[in-house]
Amino acid sequence: MQQVDQGYLRAETIITDTTSYSDLVFGLFAICGYQFSPRIADLADVRLWRTNIAAVYGPLEHMSRHVVRLDRIRAHWADMLRVAGSLTMGTVRAYDLIRMLSADGRATGLGEAFMHYGRIFKTLHLLQFLHDEGYRRMIGAQLNVQEARHRLARKIAFGNRGQLRQRYREEGMEDQLGALGLTLNAVVWWNSLYIDAAVARLREQGFPVTDEMCARLSPIAFDHINFLGRYAFTRADLATGLQPFHQDSLGEAGQANG
Repeated sequence: MQQVDQGYLRAETIITDTTSYSDLVFGLFAICGYQFSPRIADLADVRLWRTNIAAVYGPLEHMSRHVVRLDRIRAHWADMLRVAGSLTMGTVRAYDLIRMLSADGRATGLGEAFMHYGRIFKTLHLLQFLHDEGYRRMIGAQLNVQEARHRLARKIAFGNRGQLRQRYREEGMEDQLGALGLTLNAVVWWNSLYIDAAVARLREQGFPVTDEMCARLSPIAFDHINFLGRYAFTRADLATGLQPFHQDSLGEAGQANG
């Protein structure tokens, strides 16, 4: 993560499962300054790409027979930079852009340039994935966190197993997803506040809470939350602070009133 001027954290690495990746997506992420690190299934069938036809890659020679067309990248480089600027400034949505770059299922000239550009970074990612065990573990750990977040989102949107099935207009579905994201973030924020308070209380009582223990805590847990019933959205009285724990000593329960 990287700090930006507005005080927000900017992600530097994007990790997904195999269904979210394509050469085009690799190219778009790369030109915008992100490292795209998907966990790709069926590694035995993937291709490695080269830029130098005359180079010899030893044991990887049979896997890297395909060549990146640098000439196509050069021909569209100015337009590629304009696309990167539009994505960064938010003047175009990535979903709409991908549809325009692959009209009727076939890539446009600009789309092909992005695909060849993305193949460079896909090859680098695959080589690191095969060589670096720590890199593979990092991807797996992040995907586990993402799946835990998805489980929480499905629990919040408990109707129809978390699927949006109503025939809403496009903006209506976006409103649903926005409300779901807001609620999910509220749960994570609430959990984070009380986890921090619980850790502080335990340390005050002399319990040896180590950084290694804290690293295993997750604000995405939801077993203590009742998702059914009515919800009252009222302004909280911040002056009163956090509500007290059920047991002041934080014994076996260690739970907070919600």
